[in-house]
Amino acid sequence: MPRVRIVTDSTAHFRDSGYAEQNGVIVVPLTIHFGKQAYREGHEIDAHTYYQRLAAGGPLASAASPSPEAFLSLYEELSRSGEPVLSIHLSSKLSHTWHNAKAAADTLLGRCQVTVIDSLTTSVGLGLLVEAAAQASARGESLDEIVRIVRGMIPRLYVVFFVESLEYLEHSRRLGKAQARLGAMLGIKPFMTIEEGEIVPMEKVRTRQQAVEKLMEFITEFSSIEHLAILHGAANHADETRQLLERLALDFPGREWEVATYGPSLATQIGPDSLGVIVFEGQEEAG
Repeated sequence: MPRVRIVTDSTAHFRDSGYAEQNGVIVVPLTIHFGKQAYREGHEIDAHTYYQRLAAGGPLASAASPSPEAFLSLYEELSRSGEPVLSIHLSSKLSHTWHNAKAAADTLLGRCQVTVIDSLTTSVGLGLLVEAAAQASARGESLDEIVRIVRGMIPRLYVVFFVESLEYLEHSRRLGKAQARLGAMLGIKPFMTIEEGEIVPMEKVRTRQQAVEKLMEFITEFSSIEHLAILHGAANHADETRQLLERLALDFPGREWEVATYGPSLATQIGPDSLGVIVFEGQEEAG
């Protein structure tokens, strides 16, 4: 049986930066635009260079999805070997990437086997799904079985974060201009989640310390955590990340937790100074 080829996009964050290349995962880049200048995420710009560029001033960046034609060309190339393709992408509510991949796959219907999954998440969450798919493919699992595994994981992924500035949510059209201005005047830092693939507000806090407390409250609600990652942006708020790690060490002694810098695509929507966590909930053992 031909091995299933795994495709994702550049918003996926892997625990090992070389994971995709080492495991045959194909990563299709989004494009980061600074005014008229364009850079392929993961190739011509990474998190470090993005935050450097942002700190230097200039226009706010935006992220553009790969085109349907780019996906079509890739799927056609992969299908020549007779291998089925599973393409897993960031939430369709955060980008047109899934829509463009699905449009390309639909064009090839009946000619090759391509399944496109909306992860309803991004960053570390997407990376976990892709890693699970790649591992299942390496074991020789069928396309249907890998799809079942990935879809079963999606409801167990939870994301919460807070944003320092409402400017980026407004720029990416996640927030209306009037709401952004009012929030800025009141000094509000929205505490947000990704719910059914969409960024939605949970509550409001006024200080970063309050936000850190809310993150810990959220984490301690889980009775079983299979994986947890702290997501931060530019490294100028390392103190809060350290606070979270110290609190986690008290509540979950002996465990180690991932700390990840979120990439340019997500930063264009939530800004460089956000802090959050992604939790992959463990499955309770049957009694």
